[in-house]
Amino acid sequence: MRTRIKWKGNVSFLAESGSGHSVLMDGAPDAGGQNLGPRPMEMLLMGLGGCTSFDVVLILRKSRQDITDCVVEIEAERAPVDPKVFTDIHLHFVITGHNLNPQTVERAINLSAEKYCSASIMLKQTVNITHDFEIVAA
Repeated sequence: MRTRIKWKGNVSFLAESGSGHSVLMDGAPDAGGQNLGPRPMEMLLMGLGGCTSFDVVLILRKSRQDITDCVVEIEAERAPVDPKVFTDIHLHFVITGHNLNPQTVERAINLSAEKYCSASIMLKQTVNITHDFEIVAA
């Protein structure tokens, strides 16, 4: 896996993935940014959310659950001083579907967190990560 980061001026950077996609990242205005894109640390949380969502949807489909939507709302706390690493991350899954089995949903989320989501497993080495879920009937 490869990526390339190109400085675009001020504190903006274009991240180019090995699969040919690009995302513009920018710093906060108080750090010289122009709010042109997400902050790099926000990208880290977005990657975590995407990684675990991918797993959960795949596991629920394989479990023959009639899932129609999956949203993960992530809240994170950072240390107050540099390097301002994440200290706590909470993922709240909102799973929508028809006749979803709560135990199956919980199992899918746990499998992602403990076995399949590379981002989650890597981050939990240094960050307290918690999760919960709610089911919404479609």
